[in-house]
Amino acid sequence: MSPAIQAGCHSLLWPPLPCVAALRMQRKEERSQLVPTTQTLSLAGAQTTQLLVEPPWTPAVLWDRVTLTCQGLGTTGATTWYKDRQRWEQNRRDHVTVTESGTYSCERPGSGRSSPVSVLNDRLVLQVPARPMLEGDTVTLRCRGWRDMPVSKVKFYRDEKDPGGSLRGTELSLPPLQLHHSGRYHCRGLVNLWQSQSAPVTVTVQELFSMPMLEGPPEVTEGSPLNLSCLSTPSPLRPRAPLRHLFYRDGQLVGGPQGSPQLLVPVVGVSHSGNYSCQVRSEGGTVQKSSARLGITVHMPVANATITPGPLSHQVHTGDPVTLRCSVQVGSAPVTFTWLHNGQEVAQGPVLELGNVTVGHSGTYQCVATNQLGQDRHRMFRALSPELALEVTPQGHWNTAVATGVGGSLLFLVLLMSGVLGWRQWNHMAATKQQER
Repeated sequence: MSPAIQAGCHSLLWPPLPCVAALRMQRKEERSQLVPTTQTLSLAGAQTTQLLVEPPWTPAVLWDRVTLTCQGLGTTGATTWYKDRQRWEQNRRDHVTVTESGTYSCERPGSGRSSPVSVLNDRLVLQVPARPMLEGDTVTLRCRGWRDMPVSKVKFYRDEKDPGGSLRGTELSLPPLQLHHSGRYHCRGLVNLWQSQSAPVTVTVQELFSMPMLEGPPEVTEGSPLNLSCLSTPSPLRPRAPLRHLFYRDGQLVGGPQGSPQLLVPVVGVSHSGNYSCQVRSEGGTVQKSSARLGITVHMPVANATITPGPLSHQVHTGDPVTLRCSVQVGSAPVTFTWLHNGQEVAQGPVLELGNVTVGHSGTYQCVATNQLGQDRHRMFRALSPELALEVTPQGHWNTAVATGVGGSLLFLVLLMSGVLGWRQWNHMAATKQQER
């Protein structure tokens, strides 16, 4: 379409059919030659050179007074502008006022070319705010008729489905954004009784912060501190967004909400074992993300080693079978046991089988219980049992002693009986003499 015809058509309140056909042809040519009409609302700022649009809506519309500003490295006069992917030599300033529909971009020598911005002149246009969309944001989409002609019976679609939200006239307010709100949006409506549909606009919702990851030692020793870190990377578009961190053990809250991503347990016990996770929330709570679970086990050092059977002093005879067992009151597996006889190592394992003992087995016995704890098993703990004194006496020595004991007992009984008989005889004689008198 020639500039004269274009200006004439644009001056009318509503273009007649020849203008409509010409405008349609113009839009077709622009779409086929250059770029698709789909607008992508993505991560602004990812490229150093940025193209800002005023009013801040995308896609822009020709009947607004649209100003484009190129921001980037290099001098202002070094700006190169492109329209419909072709070098646009008319202007080398850092800003331009748009008078024609098309797709614009700019380039600065120190920072490269910007992302494109489309300016449409369609019968019906769906517009979204020209800013990055992050999780938790609220956003309003608007459906505008050509030169702000009234639009009725407006409906919005995301990927050909009802996007939800609150519809008021020609505007749709979406709930706090989540990643699933990303998609291709368009609107339909009657413009001056003409059924129309807008070009699609691709809305990309960016993460406010990444999925958190809980870091900490999977194993920790009783009595030592436990440090947990809930790691999440905020969006570079909003690096100072206030975030709250919460920590859970077996589904129960144990820390937070707090600004710090760290949780310190000064001294852990067995009760601190469990499955830990953390959650990161936006300040308003509209965005919440949880980490995977991290299993943490608190290990116990060995303590209170004992030998059975007791007591600590044990007397047996040669040839008797003797078995000693070592155990600990507390201690995380694996626990190893070492036996000492008179201070010298003689065996390994929780059970010491002496078999049929001899006099050489006499002496003191102890067991040493050990376990190695820590993530790399570098910490060793020991528990030493009390001494058990074992006395082994020969069988013959025992018989002689018994015989000697029995003989002594018999002699004592003989003497005792003799004394009793003598006493009774003396009493009898004394009684007889008393009667004779």
